[in-house]
Amino acid sequence: MQHLNEIAMQHLNEARHSAHGRSAAQLLHQKVLRQTLIALREGAELAEHNAPYAAALQVLHGRIRLAASTDVVLEAGQLHEIPQERHAVTALEDAVFILTTVTGIEHAAE
Repeated sequence: MQHLNEIAMQHLNEARHSAHGRSAAQLLHQKVLRQTLIALREGAELAEHNAPYAAALQVLHGRIRLAASTDVVLEAGQLHEIPQERHAVTALEDAVFILTTVTGIEHAAE
């Protein structure tokens, strides 16, 4: 099993060399629960999109801005819920974060 910090630094390096400034890896997919590691080069963004059923961001490295009706700046070590509205994420500096999502509850009882 690879260490989470090693995966984070690997993807940050890939993001730094990517034309789009990002790299990602799915860490966990268990029924409706998903965790994805996302690395963004400074200035790169995840354009505005709809929120899943429930979600949170946990920053491992750097700083990001979660832009929704209210902007929130998050830095390494911080965890924040994603509001139930359209939102975007921008790297204020090279950053790596874990996106945890619950995509629905229809199969949660299985």
